[in-house]
Amino acid sequence: MKCLVFLLLVAVANARTFTRCEWARVLKSYGMDGYEGHSLANWVCLSQWESNYNTRAINHNSDGSTDYGIFQINSRWWCSNGTPTSNGCNMKCSELLSDNVSAAIRCAKRVVRDPNGIGAWVAWRRHCEDRDLSSYVSGCGV
Repeated sequence: MKCLVFLLLVAVANARTFTRCEWARVLKSYGMDGYEGHSLANWVCLSQWESNYNTRAINHNSDGSTDYGIFQINSRWWCSNGTPTSNGCNMKCSELLSDNVSAAIRCAKRVVRDPNGIGAWVAWRRHCEDRDLSSYVSGCGV
């Protein structure tokens, strides 16, 4: 447990909060525009409502699981935090808290390939689904 706390502290020290347009450009560079049929604006919207573009965001859920990072990826299904988990992304949850977002994006790509797709994210269903999302990438040059 002490090791996990240490790793989380190290990850938080290496975290950052992106601006909307910075994040849109990063997502585009990782091939997220159109990934599994979802526009770049969907990914930017999802990230804004899940973490406000904050790589160090952590949320403790009532079921005992925890959501990690800019995509708020859940420990019960997608990453290992030392509790029983499915670990679908085959990674430690602490990896999702770094300003090196490659692990978070790799895991988000895995989540969206699941049968629930992008609908696995509650924030996307509540704030992004079936809406005009053009403002999320407007002025970003992407």
